[in-house]
Amino acid sequence: MYNINLKTDNSNGLEYIEIENSSIQTSAKIYTSLGASLQALTLNGKPLITSLDPLPYSDTYASSILFPFANRIDNGTYTFEDETFQFPINEPGNNNALHGLVFNKTFKIIEQVADDNQASVKLEYLEKNESEGFPYTFAIQLEYVLTATSLDLNVTIKNTDNKTFPFTLGWHPYFESANLFESTLSFDSDKQLVLNERCITTGTTDASSTNLFEIKDKYLDDCFLLNHNDITFNTPEYSFVMSSSSKESYLQIYTPPKKTHVAIEPTTGVSDSFNNNMGLQTLKPKETYQLNWNIKLQ
Repeated sequence: MYNINLKTDNSNGLEYIEIENSSIQTSAKIYTSLGASLQALTLNGKPLITSLDPLPYSDTYASSILFPFANRIDNGTYTFEDETFQFPINEPGNNNALHGLVFNKTFKIIEQVADDNQASVKLEYLEKNESEGFPYTFAIQLEYVLTATSLDLNVTIKNTDNKTFPFTLGWHPYFESANLFESTLSFDSDKQLVLNERCITTGTTDASSTNLFEIKDKYLDDCFLLNHNDITFNTPEYSFVMSSSSKESYLQIYTPPKKTHVAIEPTTGVSDSFNNNMGLQTLKPKETYQLNWNIKLQ
């Protein structure tokens, strides 16, 4: 039987939701005040998402939802419908706006269901005020659905404003491997972004060998244009397939200073999409956008 409990992390005082089925060693922890981010995930006794301590969340954005933009905006500035906007600069070293506006928001639980086969929790954040650089209101719902061998993350965005807004969407999970040197990714791509010294997209180049992409000891902060939405991650301990329902599909791979983890980030846009239009979408007033990300143990 799955159980859902609201708890407090004694190390930092933060509230989190624990979903657990101890009989099959499956569990998840979702931190409500860290943008409803998934800070721990174990499926069928296999730890997939674990702590990045001592690296702080403010640096890693671990498992954060990236909205209204994934990745970066050059100098935080963009033009939409003949008007120029300025996001706050939260990557001062590169003078960029980074990873959107909801990664540090507090979400409210609006629904939870648990039975013998699965558990689900739905959370919501309502932005009722115009934000700096993004003068629109919106609602975002995240639904986590956990089974013994899978996780679904269902995202629903609603434009509650009276104006159309631009957006991209992403997810920033890090996955643990006891041996990254022997871990590989497999995905279908023949194009990779070219980035400048400030991690801003300047073009694309040909990509190869993505059907067996070896992580080894590489420093990675690379983005690929996907031809197919399935991404396979193979480690000595486990393998999974990550899939996305999005028509616009990109993969960002990042290796943090903690060398036991790799970020495998599915996104609908890229660095500076608000200026280069790659993957950029718009949402009209009162309309909704829905996206599913799925992780399935193999």
